[in-house]
Amino acid sequence: MDQQRIERAVREILSAIGENPDREGLAKTPGRVARMYAELFSGLTEDPGELLNASFSECYDELVVLKEIPFHSICEHHLMPFEGKAAVAYLADGKVVGISKLARVVDAFARRPQVQERLTSQVADLLMNKLAAKGVAVVLQAVHTCMTCRGIKKAGSVMVTSAVRGQCRSDPRTRSEVMSLLHD
Repeated sequence: MDQQRIERAVREILSAIGENPDREGLAKTPGRVARMYAELFSGLTEDPGELLNASFSECYDELVVLKEIPFHSICEHHLMPFEGKAAVAYLADGKVVGISKLARVVDAFARRPQVQERLTSQVADLLMNKLAAKGVAVVLQAVHTCMTCRGIKKAGSVMVTSAVRGQCRSDPRTRSEVMSLLHD
């Protein structure tokens, strides 16, 4: 990430809105913003698939569910934050992964310029493929500041997206079970 370039761009934005980027309160802002962007967009240099390389053979063929995973991301349309909670489930087929890896996968995809719909699908597709799961379900609920504090200004609005794959999608009983577990 080119932090010096970001600093120059932030200085230009400050000037463009009529501010003095050299005044005391703003003088260090370009550097702060550059460091913040390096943190917020660190997922751009991360391969989330590598997080799932450490799986374990386990005689287990039931649902594995991790809920209430906090996440935050940046809306690629307005470069404003959105944050919420993710719920992830997979129907194991003899292979499991450490639960912290599920949360790390959500974070790795979230730390990129994103839209919630793509983020949801990316997590589901990666889990389905890397774990060779029989099924996957991912539900994200988030508040988007691009909608709550600008534009339409609808505070309290929550966007919910889901991605359902394999048996979690095709088998009505499995789908019903996984959705009830995700929404408890």
